[in-house]
Amino acid sequence: MSIASHFFALIDYGRRSGAADDLSAAFVRDPALHRIPEQEANEDEIGKAIPEPVIRQLDAHLHLLGQGRARGQRTLAPDDLQLMYRTLYTLLRDTGRRPLEVCSLPRDCLETRNDQISLIWNNHKARRHRRRLPITTSTAQAIRTWQERREQLHTRLPPTGADYLFPALTHLATRPYLHTTYLSETLRHWVDSISHLHGEGTDTQGNPLPFDRSLIYAYAFRHSYAQRHADAGTPLDVLRELMDHKSVSTTQRYYTVSLKRKRDAVTKLAAHVVDNHGHPSPSSETAYELRSVAVPYGGCTEPSNVKAAGGSCPIRFQCAGCGFYRPDPSYLPAIEQHINELRADRETAQAMDAAEFVITAFTAQITAYEQVTDRMQRRLAALPAAERQEIEEASTILRKARAANAHTLLPLTVVSRTDPA
Repeated sequence: MSIASHFFALIDYGRRSGAADDLSAAFVRDPALHRIPEQEANEDEIGKAIPEPVIRQLDAHLHLLGQGRARGQRTLAPDDLQLMYRTLYTLLRDTGRRPLEVCSLPRDCLETRNDQISLIWNNHKARRHRRRLPITTSTAQAIRTWQERREQLHTRLPPTGADYLFPALTHLATRPYLHTTYLSETLRHWVDSISHLHGEGTDTQGNPLPFDRSLIYAYAFRHSYAQRHADAGTPLDVLRELMDHKSVSTTQRYYTVSLKRKRDAVTKLAAHVVDNHGHPSPSSETAYELRSVAVPYGGCTEPSNVKAAGGSCPIRFQCAGCGFYRPDPSYLPAIEQHINELRADRETAQAMDAAEFVITAFTAQITAYEQVTDRMQRRLAALPAAERQEIEEASTILRKARAANAHTLLPLTVVSRTDPA
C-alpha cells in the first residue's frame, strides 16, 4: 500500500509540474479506480487491548522508539524524529484516539478552560470535527514539548503541513499531515527491536511467557484506553463520550470483558479463603461474592453486616477477633497496611501514657492480623510458581474492582462543543 501510494503521488506530481507532458494522456491515475482503501481496525473487535503490564514494558523502552528503521530519517534529525514518535506514542496510549485522529491533530490542539486541559481533535470516521477530550497535565506537557520543537523545524518541513501538529515529511506526500503508515511501520520496528516482552502468566517452569508482538499496533492502544477505564469503573455513559462511540453497545462490550475477568478471579481466589485464625475456609463463588464487598480487610459472613453491605458491624470492624472474618490473598496489602497503622496507633497510645488495656488491645489485634497474613503467605509460598502467579493476577483484578466502587478516573467531564466560527 505504501509503495503504491508513492507511485500514485509521483504520477500526480508529474502531471501538475508538467514533467510528464510527453507521456500518453492515458497514463494517468483514475481516482475512482486506482484507489487503495485504508483498512481501519474494527471498533467492535473488543478484546484486543494491550495488557497494562505490557504497556509498562513498552514505556520502559521508550528511549528506543524512533531509532533504527524509523520513517522520516531523510527529513528530520535523529533527536527530532525520536521526539516526534514518542509524542505520537504518548497520545495513542493516553487518549485512545484512532491513529488517523492522532496523526491529523491540528497544530494548536490544546485548550484550557476552568483549569481543565482538553485535546481538540477531529473524528474523521463519524465526520464530527473539533471534539474535545479531557487529558492529564503530563499528556499536555508532552504535546507542548513537541510543539516547541516543531517551531524550530518549520524550514525543514513542507509548507503544506503548516496547520498540523505532525506535518507530512516530504513534498510527495498525498496528505498535509503524517501518514498513518509512517506511524504503524515505525511502531512495528520499535516493538520488534525490544529484546524481551513478557505476557501475563508463566509456563510450567515458572518462567514469564513471551507476549505476541503482532498484537501491538497503533489501533490497539484505543482498545487499551477503553478497557483501562472500564476496569476502573468509569460510568458507561462517560466512557461512551470519551470514546465518541455512536452506539452504547460498542462501549458496553468493554465492561463485559471486565466482568468476565472478575468472575475468573473470583473462581481462583474462592478456594484460598481463610478464617480469622488463618486456617483454610474455602467458599463457593456465590458465597465469595456476597462477602467480597463487606469489610475493608477481608470478607464477612455475619448476616446483619452482609445485609447492610458491610456497614453494620456489631464489633466495629475488629475483624481479626471475629469468627465471621474471611480474608483471602487479595486483601494482603490492605491487611499489612492496617497492621502498620495499628502499630503507629499503639506507639501514639504509649506516648500518651494510655491505660494498659488500650495497649493490650492494640497488641492483640496486631498479633491476630499477623497470624492471618503469616499463614496465608506460607501457603502461597508452598504453591507452584505458575499457580502463585495466577493468584496474584486474580488478586490484582479484584483489588482494582473494589477500588473502582469507591473511586473514579479523572477527568470524567467530557465537553463536546464546536466553536461559533
